[in-house]
Amino acid sequence: MLPVIIAGAGPIGLALALALAGHRIPTIVLDGADGPPPPRLARTCVLFPDLAHWARLPGLGRETAALSGWHTRQRGRTVAHRAFAAGETPFHLPQHALEGALRAAVAGQELIRVLAGTRVTAVEQSDTEVVVRSTELTEQTLRGSYLVGCDGARSTVRKLLGIGFPGRTAVERHAVAALRTELPWPGEGGVHRGGPGGEVTVRPLPGHRWRLDWPLPEEDGLITPDAMLERVHTTLGGWHDGDLPPYELLDAGVQVCHQRLALRWRSGRVFLAGDAARLLGALGTQQIAEGLRDVENLSWKLAAACHHPPAAHLLDSYEIERRAAVADRLRAVDQALPLVRGRRGLLTRLVRGRGKGRLRLLTDGHTGDGALGAPGRYPDSPLTFASRRAASATPPGSPVLDVPVTALDGTRTRLRHCLGGPLLLLLTAPGSRVWDAKHWLSAGLMPRLAVAARALPVPTELLVTEDYPGATAHTLLVIRPDGHLAATLPGADREELLAFTARWRAETEAGPDGGSDARADTTVA
Repeated sequence: MLPVIIAGAGPIGLALALALAGHRIPTIVLDGADGPPPPRLARTCVLFPDLAHWARLPGLGRETAALSGWHTRQRGRTVAHRAFAAGETPFHLPQHALEGALRAAVAGQELIRVLAGTRVTAVEQSDTEVVVRSTELTEQTLRGSYLVGCDGARSTVRKLLGIGFPGRTAVERHAVAALRTELPWPGEGGVHRGGPGGEVTVRPLPGHRWRLDWPLPEEDGLITPDAMLERVHTTLGGWHDGDLPPYELLDAGVQVCHQRLALRWRSGRVFLAGDAARLLGALGTQQIAEGLRDVENLSWKLAAACHHPPAAHLLDSYEIERRAAVADRLRAVDQALPLVRGRRGLLTRLVRGRGKGRLRLLTDGHTGDGALGAPGRYPDSPLTFASRRAASATPPGSPVLDVPVTALDGTRTRLRHCLGGPLLLLLTAPGSRVWDAKHWLSAGLMPRLAVAARALPVPTELLVTEDYPGATAHTLLVIRPDGHLAATLPGADREELLAFTARWRAETEAGPDGGSDARADTTVA
């Protein structure tokens, strides 16, 4: 099997290599940097519950803060507070810590080969492989099944493909400081407006460390060290009744947020992911989180295509789903900025209660809610099917809810722990926990579902659950490896089950237009 070549050894490229290794796919990671980036506590990321498994990498526990809640304060008064329930917790951690944990995990994988000091210089592709020419320390030619450009905002892969990257520059700028100090909200993040320090967002890190962000007016130029210290002193003093508490300034800088979206995310056997495909970050939107969602979406499709070549048309849905979801996110930011920053716009008229609307929009990107933060939905994907005879609380194309499940070997766990591997067929079977699995393995609907599982073109696993919100007994949920619901079906309806498997096979093995793009013969240099 030819390896998948990944250009870029940042968090997204490394995460993609790990995800593919989990599917038994070999990869070659081209690391164009001279080494890992220097630690920067002013550069952090937030991982939401759908990405929580990345926050559990070995060694990250002491670097990661699980937010216990989020508060919103206006002129020194708390106007909203939310305590995160189990399964809702966002995780806040330094980006260099995430990358370090990924590098350590990659180093232990036999299927992953990292080439240090190697950059892409040319790409050629045919209907069966990709040829990558690279140079830095040495000049070499690499052959792979696919190439994924995870090489950042200045992506060489994107430029070699001639893909445009339109958008807006510096839509927001923030002064950022990382401090060690004691604040009145241990373990909580929050947004403050109208206080002595102006608007500021605060998020905790372990070890009494905090990240503070102040939005900068458009007319502000360079932020001098004295100006940064003045912001820190004014803000901390305002939170401690005018007295400046002891603190240690650990790092500081300016974050510039751009809005850009690549015109295409795929060209034949070459794909874009992470910052190579898009830039965001305004109003708390999370670039690393979005890049990891690219990984979740693309990795299982690449694995299916490598293990079962007729399933390569699954790859057609990557750009359809992820580019549309990110475009919606960028559009939501464009609509929200005039309201949040006090400029009149369409949203000013649409959101009832302008102050309340502003504060909510300042929060959503940080907490993973709403159009600015929630995981993308794929209702219009060719892999999403809606049944008129079955429903659940999760619309097809949306992320599934986490519920207790039982595997066919009797193992009991949570649904979220089963994601990332095979396609899941989850049957709602009230009373199933009462009986040993061996009693219902060959009874009722299970033999029929086993036949349906074997008919699908990707590895599939059967699970049962006592209950899924909004679903009646014997409802069958088809759940993709990335945790999105492909279909909700009446499990007892044999004809609809067969129709679904036939439609899924047709979409994954025929493609909407015969897959002509995947077989294009192109050379770029």
